[in-house]
Amino acid sequence: MSTTNSAANRQGASPSRIISLLPSATEILFALGLGDSVVGVTFECNHPLEARGKRIVSTSALPENLSPAEIDRVVSERMAAGEDLYRLDRGAFAELDPQLVVTQDLCAVCAVDVSEVDDALAFLGCEAEVLTLDPMTLNDVIESVTTAGRVTGTEAKADTIVADLHQRLVSLEQCLAERATTPSVLVVEWIEPAFTAGHWVPDMVVAAGGQPVLAFPGQRSQAVEWDNIAGCGADVVIVTPCGFDLDGSAAQAEQLLAAGRLPQGAQVWAVDADALVVRPGPRLVEGAEVFASILHPNIVGEPAPSSARSVGTA
Repeated sequence: MSTTNSAANRQGASPSRIISLLPSATEILFALGLGDSVVGVTFECNHPLEARGKRIVSTSALPENLSPAEIDRVVSERMAAGEDLYRLDRGAFAELDPQLVVTQDLCAVCAVDVSEVDDALAFLGCEAEVLTLDPMTLNDVIESVTTAGRVTGTEAKADTIVADLHQRLVSLEQCLAERATTPSVLVVEWIEPAFTAGHWVPDMVVAAGGQPVLAFPGQRSQAVEWDNIAGCGADVVIVTPCGFDLDGSAAQAEQLLAAGRLPQGAQVWAVDADALVVRPGPRLVEGAEVFASILHPNIVGEPAPSSARSVGTA
């Protein structure tokens, strides 16, 4: 899902100055061949590596090195007080004078909210077009590439990317068609408190030949009681906490395993959440392929050590 607004109604043109306020949008823009046009990014935009050389216009307002429980507490307190979770550099906006700003209205915890962007642009008198990306399903994520291509005048490249992503999902489905089992899969997206799979993540599990449990397909992730998690009977638990790489995910999976909070007998895995699961961009299809390698290694092969790690059995 996406929306656009523009005082100049430039949709379809190829903007030469783009600010991306989403790591996933930065990935999409670079994939569309627009890296040279991206002039501003967030502090979290680290893929591709070239994005790190762009000017940072959005930073976190949260203290560093907090535990998951501390992050949840600080976020809850700031939101209750009406305080921002991100700092938008309005001076950078004015200097960069963007023609297009890509943002989101999906999750106030994940990136600058679109209302703050609108306020900043109005304050600066900037007439940049604003593209808001709010995908809720895996298909929505893929469609957002089409939308970005249309807005930036790169439709042909977008069509090629989208066709490739759909073909990879079809190939995965065909590869798994003769599988002997469909394991039940619990995906843990946060550990303090526990949140389980929402948005596009259940779609990824299905694409990987699994059956999602305690999941909320096409909806926001929701808090779940640990007793329900321990008793859900999942065959496989995949820990993918938002904002964490493979090492961070593995550390939290090990913590859950040691605490005895997971369904007995479940295989426990950690996955690079930032790269493959929580950012709604093209790499989600790779994430589905990694899930498949966890669930069906005899068919698709073992997952790459850089993508996923076995933590043990609950």
